[in-house]
Amino acid sequence: MPSEINKVAVIGTGVIGTGWIIRMLAHNKKVTAFDLNIKQKAILFKEIKRSLPFVKKLFKKKMINTKNLSFKTSLMESLKDVDFIQECATENYKLKKKLISDIGKLSKPSAIISSSSSGLLPSIIFSQCKNPNRGIIGHPFNPVYMLPAVEIVPGKKTSKKFLKKANNFYKSISMNPIKVKKELPGYLSDRLQEALWREALHIINEGYATTEDLDRAIEDGPGLRWSLMGTFLTFHLAGGKYGMKHMLEQFGPALKLPWTKLKAPKLSDRLIKTLVKGTKKQSKGRSVTKISNIRDNYLLDLLLMRKKYEKKLR
Repeated sequence: MPSEINKVAVIGTGVIGTGWIIRMLAHNKKVTAFDLNIKQKAILFKEIKRSLPFVKKLFKKKMINTKNLSFKTSLMESLKDVDFIQECATENYKLKKKLISDIGKLSKPSAIISSSSSGLLPSIIFSQCKNPNRGIIGHPFNPVYMLPAVEIVPGKKTSKKFLKKANNFYKSISMNPIKVKKELPGYLSDRLQEALWREALHIINEGYATTEDLDRAIEDGPGLRWSLMGTFLTFHLAGGKYGMKHMLEQFGPALKLPWTKLKAPKLSDRLIKTLVKGTKKQSKGRSVTKISNIRDNYLLDLLLMRKKYEKKLR
């Protein structure tokens, strides 16, 4: 989908910020990357070089023009004349409020400010921002340059005009926006992921399984289904001929059984050591970069294959 937005600033060049930059470059956007740490520039370009083969194949691009990217250590310079700002700072209310307040003062009033927050409330994040009607949450998923989902969460003062513009912009970079009706902590996917994560921590903490056992339980089970259909359609099929109605009649009573704990266990030194030791063993001496390459190759094949099937379901 076409968008009038072409000049973009990405504030912060960590894992998420870098992912945004790569995706935007792949769609011919002019991107200014901001980071106070000049050493991040070399790290950023190294990751761009690593990910380009996957991105070019996914988006069917013969070439991606990295000359459309500039790196700045001045916030004022990075915001000059941009139409869209993707903020990617650490998950901290105090830090984000101050940063977004500065962004609001230094950017033109028509520029959309989107925070990549994973769960903070936009009304608080944008509470000190000039023209908060242009502030939204644009929560992506790692790796941003490959996964198409982005949760769009409005604040209490966000205008429909800016929501629509943000939605169109994300579509223009081949994303599938998920519109959250109103703000809530954790948004959608992270609330679901956190519930699973909490239960996984309890199982490890109480010695029922290893980290590898639990990963296999997802990888070889529900994870395969989830790559095509979500929780509700999966359970709809579990009801057989009569679908969700029968599933609820059959398995609904099990919801009352005390299977889950929901509240997270304390991250004790023992639990932390168990998690680190377990994932280190799973890595089998492979670096994070090497495992990332394996993941990206898999996601590339999966996303290209999924297009064939998702048209039949959506």
